[in-house]
Amino acid sequence: MNRSGVPVRLISAWYRTPPESVLVICDDLDLPFGTLRMRPHGGHGGNNGLRSIIATLGENFPRLRIGIGRPQFDSVDHVLSEFTASEAAQLKSIVACAAEGAERWLAEGIEAAMQFVHTVKP
Repeated sequence: MNRSGVPVRLISAWYRTPPESVLVICDDLDLPFGTLRMRPHGGHGGNNGLRSIIATLGENFPRLRIGIGRPQFDSVDHVLSEFTASEAAQLKSIVACAAEGAERWLAEGIEAAMQFVHTVKP
């Protein structure tokens, strides 16, 4: 995931899709577990995958971030570790809300999707 910029650029070029029409969905250590945030563009926020995509596409693409929470221990171990039982129980709802946000982005645009994503409680 840390080097996803080149594959995203190649797929975008293949389908002749401008960056603003590519929705990137990623995890975010700085958001509490299960919190969703959508933005029309912006920086990488420390996410290496977003950093890679920005290096190849620029910053002008929408992104949907899914909070995984910041751990008290090593971040790499946290990102690669299994979900706790409590987190695993919530995943279906979180993924469903993120998918609904992505569908609204496709059907209604970024503003409607952002309004949904920022108010929903998975």
